[in-house]
Amino acid sequence: MTVLIIARHGNTFSTGETPTRVGARTDLPLVETGKQQARAIGKYLKENSLIPDVVYASHLQRTLQTAQIAIEESGIKNPVFPLDIFNEIDYGPDENQREDTVLARIGAQAIKDWDEHAIVPPGWLVQPESIVQNWLNFADHIRAHDDNETILVVTSNGIARFAPYITGDFEGFRAAHKIKLSTGALAIFDYRDGAWSCREWNLRP
Repeated sequence: MTVLIIARHGNTFSTGETPTRVGARTDLPLVETGKQQARAIGKYLKENSLIPDVVYASHLQRTLQTAQIAIEESGIKNPVFPLDIFNEIDYGPDENQREDTVLARIGAQAIKDWDEHAIVPPGWLVQPESIVQNWLNFADHIRAHDDNETILVVTSNGIARFAPYITGDFEGFRAAHKIKLSTGALAIFDYRDGAWSCREWNLRP
């Protein structure tokens, strides 16, 4: 069985700071609570016998830091391989803007459609078909040898929400789960008997 663990990076804003919509063009480091979340991920992996054989992240420092801290906490020293396909989406005119500013521009319904259906709001520079295909290609790649590997991917919210497409039933998944992956949370997918299934979604260690 191949196991794919997807983690959303840890916090990039401290308590009291005003968060913004951080996308591909905003490369923030983790704050202390984000580092704590990364350590919690690593501890969960260790305690649940989910030590990754291979680790991937995006090129953004928040995902690289999360991955590096997590695997160190899990007790291994594997390298982290950054891949472009896991870089966060580009929020266009809403990049690095406060949420009230974003809401004023696109409206609450557009945010609801994004969070519930992965429908891209106007102006955001996102190609859902490409993101979905990237996940399908990656999933095919890691299960091709069927050698019982555990893979960890650390990415961002805009990319992670498309991962359930690998199950072949995104609409069914969406009907049963909120597709938004929380900061510092995990998703776990298993490949067995010729298909991917979701074991856990939005699990907070």
